[in-house]
Amino acid sequence: MSANVTAPGESKSKREGGLRFWMQRVLEECERVRQDFAADPVHDLRVALRRCRSMADGVMAIDPDKSWKAMKKAGKPLFRALGDLRDAHVMQETMERLGMPEDPVTKAILDFATTSEYILKQQALKALDDFDQKRWNAWSKTLPQRAARIRPSVPVFKHIALERWTEARHLQTPALRTRSQMTLHNLRIAIKRFRYIVENFLPDLHDLWIEDLKYLQDLLGEVHDLDVLWSKALELNAFPGEAAREHWAEKIAAERTSRIECYREKTVSNQSLWRVWRVELPRDQQIQAAACHRLRIWASFLDPDVQHSRRVADFSLQLYDKLAAADLEQESDSERSRALLRMAALMHDVGRSRKEKAHHKRSLRLIRSLSPPLGWTAADMHLTAVVARYHRGALPQPRHKDYAELPADQQTQAVQLAAILRLANAFDSNYNGRIKALEVRQQNGFLVVAAEGYSPRDPAAETIASARHLMELVYHKPVIVRRRAPKRKAASKQRPSKRRAAATA
Repeated sequence: MSANVTAPGESKSKREGGLRFWMQRVLEECERVRQDFAADPVHDLRVALRRCRSMADGVMAIDPDKSWKAMKKAGKPLFRALGDLRDAHVMQETMERLGMPEDPVTKAILDFATTSEYILKQQALKALDDFDQKRWNAWSKTLPQRAARIRPSVPVFKHIALERWTEARHLQTPALRTRSQMTLHNLRIAIKRFRYIVENFLPDLHDLWIEDLKYLQDLLGEVHDLDVLWSKALELNAFPGEAAREHWAEKIAAERTSRIECYREKTVSNQSLWRVWRVELPRDQQIQAAACHRLRIWASFLDPDVQHSRRVADFSLQLYDKLAAADLEQESDSERSRALLRMAALMHDVGRSRKEKAHHKRSLRLIRSLSPPLGWTAADMHLTAVVARYHRGALPQPRHKDYAELPADQQTQAVQLAAILRLANAFDSNYNGRIKALEVRQQNGFLVVAAEGYSPRDPAAETIASARHLMELVYHKPVIVRRRAPKRKAASKQRPSKRRAAATA
């Protein structure tokens, strides 16, 4: 996985270090910070923590292992405490730049920042003492190994980046319209999240975009610093009079406006950076394909037999396509139904990650708990989860809560797709891949399913016989399963020998 990108100018060893490097770097920076909590070590430790937490944020969208969330949570108190200390350092730097030493407002803010710095150092020291370095060190060995299981997949991480792009782009309109502290801060956080995905997982785009991303983030960061400074000045009642208050209000407003206008110049035009970035991210069918790829990778971390699920998905699509060819397809949006069926098949066994018993119900809960990837909706995830749930066990019933929550038309769709998935799963119920291909045809009022490799004396035949019942209910036809002879390869044409040619002549 390409989670090892750094800004230009950083050494090759850093670029090659990836997650393991940055997690070890956190431990090293902890020792540097402990000495005196100076500005540079505090910044460096926050950068290392941010790298680790942002990598975890990206991988969590694919890998369901709870250690990623635990690692993020473990680093959060220290990151936040160091952030408060960093804010005090920034406040000092901002006032030294904007104010004059003899100005009473400057003196009041600097005195407050100095006093706060001492208190915040004590709080940061406590957070550092509470930080479980031993557990962090253990994660630095196990989590990079999990990350390495994800093959470099630019389309998937571009898909995640597009989600972050969409979120940030939507927040820009209210931010520039109101220019309030809250909306601009939310925009800044969204752009940071977009930048972190690009920074950690899309090295080629990072090299192209880093200067612009950092520029926009810095502009909005300075606006935030000015907002915090003004709020603190008001809280301290640092102004000796109304004239001083108006003077500082105008000065901060001017500084703030100039940065917002610089941001606007880069993002609101025909050459907007949003348009530049969007060109490199997925479009149309690419979005759907990447979303499915993400779900497939997620399922592979939980499914104890990925090859079985892939065979079941293949059988499901063969049945679906053959039924459609036989004019038995019932859904109008066949392509969408086909995609949902495929994902239900690929994810139907994720509940087996814990134990075999009632795993179909756990599969439903796990799938429903997922945040829908871009291109999918919560309704899609719900329907897919219900289809996966009925690959075995009881038939769909109105008393089943998740099934009953579906709209009436989706209940019909769920039952149809579940019937196909249930029979497809039965064809590989022994997990040995003996059955290779399926054919479907209508014959004398029956629905005949011919399976290459099937034998009525095989132990799986009883499971198949039971699984066909739901399909019989859906299509109102008896289903017969027969053995299909393997297709013979076409014989290659051979040139006649000279003797045979002479005899023929």
